[in-house]
Amino acid sequence: MKHTLFRRTAVFAVLAAFAATAMAQNKATTTPAADWPTKTVRIIVGFPAGSSPDLTARTLAEPLAKALGQTVIVENKVGAGGNIAADYVGKANDDHTIGLMINGNMTIAKLLNPKLSYDPLKDLTPISLIGVSPLVLTAPVGAPGATAQEFLAAARTAGDKWSYGTPGVGTVGHIGMEWLKSKAGINPVHVPYPGYPQVANGMLGGQLQLAMLPPALAMAQIKAGKLRAIGVTSSGRSTLVPELPSMSEAGVPGFSLEIWNAIAAPKSLPKPVAQKLSALFSEIARSPEMRQKLFQQGWQVVGTSAEGLANRVKLDTALLGGVITTQGIKAE
Repeated sequence: MKHTLFRRTAVFAVLAAFAATAMAQNKATTTPAADWPTKTVRIIVGFPAGSSPDLTARTLAEPLAKALGQTVIVENKVGAGGNIAADYVGKANDDHTIGLMINGNMTIAKLLNPKLSYDPLKDLTPISLIGVSPLVLTAPVGAPGATAQEFLAAARTAGDKWSYGTPGVGTVGHIGMEWLKSKAGINPVHVPYPGYPQVANGMLGGQLQLAMLPPALAMAQIKAGKLRAIGVTSSGRSTLVPELPSMSEAGVPGFSLEIWNAIAAPKSLPKPVAQKLSALFSEIARSPEMRQKLFQQGWQVVGTSAEGLANRVKLDTALLGGVITTQGIKAE
């Protein structure tokens, strides 16, 4: 009887200890999200003020601040095609720093440059894929050729006498143009700029002969009569710019490329906080008001879960990584 009582007491003690541990662990994983944020939240952007990622981040900041009941600010840390900002976010340990990223920062950055100081897969936590968009292949108004096919024929003839601009090495504008070069048989020289607005200015100033620009930026210049649209980088026409031919119509079948922007956080961010942010960004992005605002900026809203973004990262890493390998692209 004494032995039985002892065993029961021991079992109850173990169960009580287990329950206490479970409660403590549960509290540790739920409390941060309940209390968070405790100070200003920073959204880091790797491109200049007025760039497409910057505009998206600032559009999201106000409703996020309202939802959190805390100040949200946008900080620009420009350079290396957004990788300086991505590296900063990956190393942040204050639990209040997140980033607005583009494709390259979260996919092929390390493949392109093995010496990169951060690893997208190891250092960044996916939060939400906000929006996607094709690019617009754009040229100066006085570019040769009456049609897209004739323009590409002129580009083939020009060879490396022509130049194209991008927001930096490893951006989708860069990898995409290198892919287009192989598909269309053209050979313009790459010239990196701090951001897409500077690329547009490069074409306006005569330093560049072509570039892939986000639709909102491209169409503003095209409608003003300052630049010329060649086509969109999608297999079919885009709802964002339905009046423009696809690359297939332009004579480059099988070419389909999108840019996207997404929210990512450091791996150190507590999982409950990351889950809270993912749900908030998805809800904010999908709201009718935000859909309209982002559409006007040239984005088709997605507003995925963290898992949705993680899946897109895998797909684009495979696609863009394949282009890097076959074209022998390296960090400059």
